[in-house]
Amino acid sequence: MSEIFATTGTIAAIATAVVPQQGSVGIVRVSGVQAMDIAQRLFHAPGGQVWESHRILYGYIRHPQTQQLVDEALLLVMKGPRSYTREDVVEFHCHGGIMAVQQVLQLCLENGARLAQPGEFTLRAFLNGRVDLTQAESIADLVGARSQSAVQAALAGLQGKLAHPIRQLRANCLDILAEIEARIDFEEDLPPLDDKAIISEIERTSAEITRILATADKGELLRTGLKVAIVGRPNVGKSSLLNAWSQSDRAIVTDLPGTTRDVVESQLVVGGIPVQVLDTAGIRHTEDQVEKMGVERSHRAASVADLVLLTIDATAGWTAADQEIYAQVQHRPLILVINKIDIASPEGLEYPATITQVVKTAAAQSQGIEALEAAILETVQAGKVQAADLDFAINQRQAAALTHAKTSLEQVQATIDQQLPLDFWTIDLRGAIQALGEITGEEVTESVLERIFSRFCIGK
Repeated sequence: MSEIFATTGTIAAIATAVVPQQGSVGIVRVSGVQAMDIAQRLFHAPGGQVWESHRILYGYIRHPQTQQLVDEALLLVMKGPRSYTREDVVEFHCHGGIMAVQQVLQLCLENGARLAQPGEFTLRAFLNGRVDLTQAESIADLVGARSQSAVQAALAGLQGKLAHPIRQLRANCLDILAEIEARIDFEEDLPPLDDKAIISEIERTSAEITRILATADKGELLRTGLKVAIVGRPNVGKSSLLNAWSQSDRAIVTDLPGTTRDVVESQLVVGGIPVQVLDTAGIRHTEDQVEKMGVERSHRAASVADLVLLTIDATAGWTAADQEIYAQVQHRPLILVINKIDIASPEGLEYPATITQVVKTAAAQSQGIEALEAAILETVQAGKVQAADLDFAINQRQAAALTHAKTSLEQVQATIDQQLPLDFWTIDLRGAIQALGEITGEEVTESVLERIFSRFCIGK
């Protein structure tokens, strides 16, 4: 990453996913002082087309020495500062696939550009003042969003809905600091400092930080999703439950116990939350080596899941085998799923009183799925994590900085209570100001930028 700070050279990268024989368009993006020169060397626009900013040209990409035709393409010209990076940017819109975009990228590299590092286009947008750090992180969240709720949260951050309150909090702290330092420098010329007003403003600022910190769990949930493991004895209907829930035939369903030998995954969205559902092999004692491996994987899946759906058979009731499985997963958040209620009444069925959430399903008939989803959302909300209706959602880095800022403000209050000199008040207040500045990028180190942008894809 230090190379990026040391140069203002021209960078190039493939900006679209490269999939063999798929995708109609592949884009090669070039940004920097040589972008226009590289485009004019490689791109031939017939018919006297005008090379103006924000105009799309039609033509051919040719090798500048041999004039060999590489691709028929479109060229998008965006001169700085009206571009993503605020530098001159050109985009070659080639035919999709692998070969065309790879050849065009190679020609760009041979004619003055270097391969962009992960996130370098967005890093330049940040360094050139087009976006702040919260907006840059929202761009990454938008690219990786796996649900509509995650998209909306990312768009809110991109529109500055997180940056605005953070800047306001920092401005509040700067105002308090200015009041204190004025008394230090001009004590004889100013009225005494109003300690109560200072404490009141610090408490108000700290309360707002607490409110923003409350979105951290939601942000993590929207970004990473919820991992749910369906566990239980063989032949209780776990695979049928997955198929009914995902409305597909992801898992093989038969009357033979032990059919599922491995963990089968399905990606769903429940109440705006991405959910990774794991259908596990039936847990039982077996001498079959393949099935035994599947059972071991079931145990591992249950141990890392955010939520376990312990599934039992209504026709068999709560068995000793069910009790044994429950003993292994009861430390995890858990919902009991009583399946096959279409062929046996669940009334009077006994199970441990420690299980508080129970859902009744007939997976083979696709019954009870809505109740299951409602129970999952109820479990999520019981953890004080809302599934929707927040203006923004902070990430772990932002939460750590806010926590630092809040701790610093609490230390300022303690310093005031101890009636220490004003100079001591400013120490932790400056710490809070720095922590808040790290969130938006007003005060940020190279190592922080490296951690953030190294998670981006190349070409963004």
